[in-house]
Amino acid sequence: MSRRQTKREEIERMRKEQEEQSSGPRRGMGAAAGKIRLDADTGKLLVRLFSYFEKKHLFRLALAAVCVVVGALISVRSSMFLGRVIDNCIKPMLMEAVPDFGPLKQAMGTMALLYGINVLAILIRQLTMVEVGNGLLYKVRTSLFGHLQTLPIGYFDTHPYGDVMSRFTNDIDNIRQLVSRSLTEVFSSVISIVAVFIAMVRLSWKMTLVVMGTIIIIYFVSIAIGGASSRNFTLRQNSLGLMNAFIEENLNGQKVVQVFCHEEKIKSEFDERNSDLKKKSVIANSLAGILMPINASLGNIQYVLLAVVGGYLAINGKGTLTLGMLASFLTLSRNFTRPVTMISQEVNSLVMALAGARRIFRVMDEAPEADEGYVTLVPAVENEDGSVSETDHETGVWAWKYPHKTSGELEYVKVRGDVRFYDVDFSYTPEKQILYDISLFAKPGQKLAFVGSTGAGKTTITNLINRFYDIEDGKIRFDGINVNKIKKADLRHAMGIVLQDTNLFTGTVEENIKYGKLDATYDEVVQAAKIANAHNFIMKLPQGYDTVISGTGSQLSQGQCQLLAIARASIENAPVMILDEATSSIDTRTESLIQQGMDRLMAGRTTFVIAHRLSTVQNANAILVVEGGRIIERGTHEELLEQKGRYYQLYTGSTE
Repeated sequence: MSRRQTKREEIERMRKEQEEQSSGPRRGMGAAAGKIRLDADTGKLLVRLFSYFEKKHLFRLALAAVCVVVGALISVRSSMFLGRVIDNCIKPMLMEAVPDFGPLKQAMGTMALLYGINVLAILIRQLTMVEVGNGLLYKVRTSLFGHLQTLPIGYFDTHPYGDVMSRFTNDIDNIRQLVSRSLTEVFSSVISIVAVFIAMVRLSWKMTLVVMGTIIIIYFVSIAIGGASSRNFTLRQNSLGLMNAFIEENLNGQKVVQVFCHEEKIKSEFDERNSDLKKKSVIANSLAGILMPINASLGNIQYVLLAVVGGYLAINGKGTLTLGMLASFLTLSRNFTRPVTMISQEVNSLVMALAGARRIFRVMDEAPEADEGYVTLVPAVENEDGSVSETDHETGVWAWKYPHKTSGELEYVKVRGDVRFYDVDFSYTPEKQILYDISLFAKPGQKLAFVGSTGAGKTTITNLINRFYDIEDGKIRFDGINVNKIKKADLRHAMGIVLQDTNLFTGTVEENIKYGKLDATYDEVVQAAKIANAHNFIMKLPQGYDTVISGTGSQLSQGQCQLLAIARASIENAPVMILDEATSSIDTRTESLIQQGMDRLMAGRTTFVIAHRLSTVQNANAILVVEGGRIIERGTHEELLEQKGRYYQLYTGSTE
C-alpha cells in the first residue's frame, strides 16, 4: 500500500466523518432541535486544557478575577447612582429657589473616581489575560509539536499534512480566543448577573419577575440558535482541515500539475472544496451573527415592558418605587440582559475552542512509537584479545551495550553491520499483507541490492531494518541481536540513510550536511561533501558552505539536493548504509561522479541499495529480486543473468 493511497484513504475517512456529522445529531446533542449540550468529556477537556497554565500564571489569573469583580461592582454602583442623583439631588433642587449643586458635584466626583478605577481594572485584566493566554498556547504548541516527534512514521503516512497543520493554526487560534477573551467575558458576565440580580431584587421583586420572564425567552432562543451554530462550526473546522490538506498536496505537486496541464481541473476541485467551506462558514457565522441582534431586540421589548410596569408601580405603588428607583432599575435591566446575551454569544467561542482542543488532544492521545529496547549504542575501544570496552569519547569503534535480562550479565558486542532476516512477514494493515517469508543475510561490509517492480516491497524491507515499522512475524537480527531489543534511536544511529525523497531544511549548506552529525567540525563537513562529490558545486555557490538554502532546495537542482543528502548520510559514519533510490534524481554524468564517492562511502560498511538503474548495482555482493512481497531470486549479477529469470528480464528487457 503506497503512502499516497493511505493518505487518500485518510481524507476519505474524514469526509465520511463529516457526512455522519451532517446527517445525524452529534453525541451529546439533542436530535430534535439541535440543543447545545456539552459532550460528556467537556469537563475533562477543560481541566486538561487548563492544566497547561503555569504556576506563575495563577497569581495573574487571580488578579484578573479581582479586576472582573471590581468592574462588576462599579457597574452596579453606577446604575444605582442615577436613581440616587434623581431622588437625592435633582428632585430636592427642583423644590429650592436657589439650588445647591454641592451634593451633585460631590456625587459626580465620586463616580468619576470609580469610573477611573474601572478603566484601570479593565486595562489590567486585558493585559493580564493576553499574557496568560499566550503562555498557555505556548505550552500547548510545544507539547503538540513534541508529541508529533514521538509518533511512528505510519501516522504521517495516513494523515494529510494540511490537516495536521490546521491543529497549529485554526484550532490553536480558537483556543486563544477562548482563553484571552471568552473566559474573562463569561466570568465577568456571571459576576455582573449575580450583582445586578441582587440589586434588582432589592429595588423591586415584582419588576425582577418581568426581567426573569424575558431572560427565560432569551435563554431558549440562544439554546436553539446556538446549538445549530455550534454543530455547523464543527463541520466548518473539518472542512477547513480538508481544504488545507488539498492545498498542501497540490502546492507540493505544482510542477506535476503544470506538466500535465491540470490547472483547470485543480481549480475546479479547489472551487468545489472552497464552496463547501464557504457554505458551512456562511451557515455557522450567520447563525452566530443573528443571535446577538435577536437577543438585543428581546432586550428592547423587555425595556418597554419594564417602563410600563415600573411607571404604574411608581404612580400607584404607594411610594414603594420612586422615579429614581425606576431609572436605576431600567439601567440595571440593561446591565442584566447584556451579560446574559454575552454569555449566549460566547457559547460559540466555547464550542469552537472545545472542538479545536478535542482535535489537538486527539493527536496528543495518539500512541507514541513503542520502544521496548534496552540495548544501547556506545563508543568503544578494541582490546588486545579482540574484545571491546566502553569509553567516554568517540573512537570510530562502536559497540552494543547488551545487558542480558536473564543472567544479569553485561556484554559488549562490537558493531560490525551483520544484518539477517528470518522468515519475516509484514503488513501495513491487517487485511493486506505486504511481505511474505522474507529471509536474507548481509555479512559485514557486503553490498546487497534490491531490484524488482514498483510496489514489490523493496523499500518496505529497508524500513523494517531501522524499525520504521515493526514486523508481524519472524526475526531481524543486527550483529546477532534481535532488533526489538535495541533502542530505536541507537539502532538508527548505527545506520546512514539516503531516502528516495530528498528533504532539506532551511539553513546553510553546512548546517544541512551537519544534520547527520550536529557536532561535526567544518573539516568533517567538507570531507563528507567530497566523498559525495558535492564539494565542487558547493564551492561555486555564492557563499559556498555558508549559502542559505530553503527547505525545498529551490535554489539547487534535484541532483544537487540528492548529493547533499548523500553527504549528510556520509558524515554520520554509520556501519550500515541504506540507499533508497539514491541516484534516482541524478543525471548520468553526475551518477558516474558520485559512484566513486559511493564506493568509498560503502567501503567496509554493510550497504543496502534500492535502484531501478541496474547498472548501479552490478558490483553488489548479492542482488535480491523482490516481486509480490517475496524474494524470488538471489545471486551476483553474472549468476542471475545465467539463470535467465526475472532479473534477466529486467536487465535485458526481454523474456525467454
